[in-house]
Amino acid sequence: MSTPAADHETPAPAPPNVPVPVSELEIKHTKIFINNEWHNSSSGKRFPTYNPATCEKICEVEEGDKVEVDRAVKAAQEAFQLGSPWRRMDASERGKLLNKLADLMERDRVLLSTIESIDSGKLFLHAYFVDLDGSIKTLRYYAGWADKIQGRSIPVDGEFLTFTRHEPVGVCGQIIPWNFPLLMFTWKLAPALCCGNTVVIKPAEQTPLTALYMGSLIKEAGFPPGVVNIVPGYGTTAGAAIANHMDIEKVAFTGSTEVGKLIQEAAGRSNLKRVTLELGGKNPNIIFADADLDYAVQQAHHGLFFNQGQCCLAGSRIFVEESIYKEFVRKSTELAQKHVIGNPLHVSVTHGPQIDKAQYDKILNLIESGKKEGAKLECGGLPWGDKGFYIQPTVFSDVTDEMRIAKEEIFGPVQQIFKFKAIDEVIKRANNTQYGLVAAVFTKDINKAMTLASALQAGTVWVNCYNALHVQSPFGGFKMSGNGREMIIFNICKFKYVVVN
Repeated sequence: MSTPAADHETPAPAPPNVPVPVSELEIKHTKIFINNEWHNSSSGKRFPTYNPATCEKICEVEEGDKVEVDRAVKAAQEAFQLGSPWRRMDASERGKLLNKLADLMERDRVLLSTIESIDSGKLFLHAYFVDLDGSIKTLRYYAGWADKIQGRSIPVDGEFLTFTRHEPVGVCGQIIPWNFPLLMFTWKLAPALCCGNTVVIKPAEQTPLTALYMGSLIKEAGFPPGVVNIVPGYGTTAGAAIANHMDIEKVAFTGSTEVGKLIQEAAGRSNLKRVTLELGGKNPNIIFADADLDYAVQQAHHGLFFNQGQCCLAGSRIFVEESIYKEFVRKSTELAQKHVIGNPLHVSVTHGPQIDKAQYDKILNLIESGKKEGAKLECGGLPWGDKGFYIQPTVFSDVTDEMRIAKEEIFGPVQQIFKFKAIDEVIKRANNTQYGLVAAVFTKDINKAMTLASALQAGTVWVNCYNALHVQSPFGGFKMSGNGREMIIFNICKFKYVVVN
């Protein structure tokens, strides 16, 4: 069974050169950030945010709704007007501001990692080494792009000078998920700002705290008022107001497919705003018999259990070739049983809680469905501890394609291992899903790898690796996993063609 932490409450001393969380954390920013100022909600409402490791309330946050979204959009519009400080600013200066923001994140890296861990249940060391590192790299990468966005001249018939321009879209609405609050904040923010847009951001109601802290850093970095506005609140109110707003020109959303559909419908009903949707996934990970078995087991394990399985790109459908199936299942089970469950601030802990009770209950329900439908429970499958939303790392073998756990996105620490015999068979089964976010294949045969890379219906295909994300590369999916791509600046530019006689 998975091992409990030695002390569920008190972090043990960290080894040398390993960061430690802030011991006495004070949450300073709980208000709505509009026009570089902090505001109370017009309704007087506040909402709580909880620590999923303890179920204890961290603090209460001002609850924005349509009124605050309208005010934020107005501030963003004013900041975007021709002649405003933001629009007069040299592109290279926008880059300097993004680099300054990255510097401030570096300065406050331990504090931000601590807040992220407490608010989301994310392991502190993962927050520090993965989320903060990725966020800072994102800001620096797009800082470099700010003065390199170019059009081109086009030779045409006749005596005309013709050229293209890439111009900022305008006000961008950005709705952030709870599983990677800070990383998704920068993924949305940095490309938009480097192009000269202004933004209105709604963090997830479960995890608003790092986004609000970023508001203080944005002001400290010197961004003009109205360029970045942060409205905490609920999806049905603040999120819906962003999706329906006539003066928002682009919406980017990361979250569930169900909500993504609502946002796309709202965009069509309002002003036909551009929409980028990064939605769910039920991602195939295909392991051939000629792969390096131990490496494939490690990668498949990380591809599923990272962040307690709360990843849209989790490799939850693991197809293993028949001749190595039993050994793969055995090694995967042994690895899952080695996890240390406990307080995510503890440096020795490797497995933290789920985000909230709704997610916790959903995962346990799906685990029970797997048992009832005939999958073999190799390990885990139960809650853990007497407080917090902990679920043991769970491995199912003998999973078949018609089971609920094979079809539904679990978004939790539940590994499902399938058996296959032939390439044509596994391609068909891997593609037999409404989703198409990512896929992976492990093999030493380059021809086999390239065949799969071409045939798999996914926005990203990894060969002999998993979770290999890079700030320089686009990210997004096919089918019900969304449309558009994150990390492409031309998604948030208008394309203009100019003809001069």
